[in-house]
Amino acid sequence: MTEQKELERAASELKMNSAGGSLTIVGLGPGAAGHLSLETLQLLENHFVILRTEIHPTVEELKRRGIRYISCDDWYEKEATFEEVYDKISSFVLEQARDKDVVYAVPGSPLVAERTVVLLREKAAERHVPLTIKPAMSFLDLAYVDLGIDPIDGLRIIDAQDFEALADAGKYPLMVTQVYNRMVASDMKLSLMDALPDDTEVYFLRNLGMEDEECRKISLFEIDRQPEIDHLTSVFIPRQPQEVLLSVLQEAGNAEGGSVEGSVVNYARPEEEEDFAEEPLSEIVVADETGHWKRFPLLLRKTDFDVRPLADVMQVLREPGGCPWDREQDFATIRANLIEECYEFLEAVDDKDVHGMTEELGDILMQVVFHARMAEEKGLFTLQDVIDCVTDKLIERHPHVFGTVKVKNSDEVLTNWDAIKLQEKPERKRILDGIYQGLPSLLRANKVQRKVAKVGFDWTDTEDVKQKVLEEWNEFNEAVAQRNPDEMEKELGDLYFSLVNFARHLGVESETALNRCNNRFVKRFEHVEDCVENSGKGWNDFTLDELDRFWDEAKSAEDKQG
Repeated sequence: MTEQKELERAASELKMNSAGGSLTIVGLGPGAAGHLSLETLQLLENHFVILRTEIHPTVEELKRRGIRYISCDDWYEKEATFEEVYDKISSFVLEQARDKDVVYAVPGSPLVAERTVVLLREKAAERHVPLTIKPAMSFLDLAYVDLGIDPIDGLRIIDAQDFEALADAGKYPLMVTQVYNRMVASDMKLSLMDALPDDTEVYFLRNLGMEDEECRKISLFEIDRQPEIDHLTSVFIPRQPQEVLLSVLQEAGNAEGGSVEGSVVNYARPEEEEDFAEEPLSEIVVADETGHWKRFPLLLRKTDFDVRPLADVMQVLREPGGCPWDREQDFATIRANLIEECYEFLEAVDDKDVHGMTEELGDILMQVVFHARMAEEKGLFTLQDVIDCVTDKLIERHPHVFGTVKVKNSDEVLTNWDAIKLQEKPERKRILDGIYQGLPSLLRANKVQRKVAKVGFDWTDTEDVKQKVLEEWNEFNEAVAQRNPDEMEKELGDLYFSLVNFARHLGVESETALNRCNNRFVKRFEHVEDCVENSGKGWNDFTLDELDRFWDEAKSAEDKQG
């Protein structure tokens, strides 16, 4: 009897569809109307159109062209869960497609993270409704460019409500889509914080392909604190180092009264896994002169690096018969070298020069070894003392990893960190104590602002910070009009300080930004200099407009190089 009813239902649906109803699914692209294909526009202009949501930038272009549509936004208010919303929408769309040709339009691409399309495929097959899906540009195409990633290296794309998949964050590159609002972002963040450290760097993506697009690095705990979170928001979580994932497992083990000691967890892809013979614990502990491995088994077998060759080279250079220049140096004479090497490393980072990063980090390490060698010669401290000091400091300031302290989120981690620092340095009585006055001014301003922000002395709305910049700009212009040098200097300082604060709220580090600007200026000016020299003329033979043309050539060359 049941089989007979099924046959009758199938025959009825076939009969209803004989009227010629069909369903075509198209994508509205990532945001800008220019990303719509001509085929999609023609379909939208000539058919009955249903939008999953009209909250999408491209919809304004549809209105401008006079394209009529109905949207499914009401179900987002009526239903309790997204799954119920998607079920209602898919059923409604198919009901409309029984007796007419329907074009159903979704944000982005129909084939990327679009749950209603999955449901429509299943239901259309069951109800024998002809279904066609048209290709469209996805926000992922733009994200690949902004993030500088290639999906062939591994990428999983999930919905922000897929909590089972969120639990695997960090094991592979993960793109989280459909971060509709602050509540969704908060739920997602809490799930991610069970799998990753609270301060893990992730990428906040919004309005890709539009004039106000955002692609910013933020800490995991800041996801739901962003000024704007809406239907065009996504989050990208890079693959995390194995030691980071293991530290989370260790913390979970401590919280549950268990342990992960003695276990080996490898999240590498199968082709990257290597077999190795386990060294006996006794042999490792014997070689552990500092006692760190014995006290904290979590640290066992993490790395296999040896800094001794560099230390030995530096010792030979400083000994009698070594290098005369190296033997003449002291702490003061090579002080500037360390600063220069740090900036050269930052330049390599900005240029995405991996070889340069490797080389410059080596130069920074050499400076550390150099200073430690000179200190050892004076009987002050050794390189081992330097390593032990920073190792002990990291362990002591992370009691939630290496001890029994329990924390709920990154805010508690930072609170504990500051409390431990106060215990280590009781002489620091004030909030801003400990900020070195010799820091570059922009960097010092950033550190001052971050410090006071921790006690709540900070704007919560970025727009307020922007207005403060405009206020300081007007006050500086007033001082200029008065021709008062002291006031001009004072107001210019206030303007710089407010700009640093605005940049900080936007996730931009001012010292690095200005350093990159300096580097660009030098590169462009060198091109101008080359043009003058190659011409066989002198600088005075060129007008400023002619020199500006050389400058514009250099700038255009940079733009073409990306």
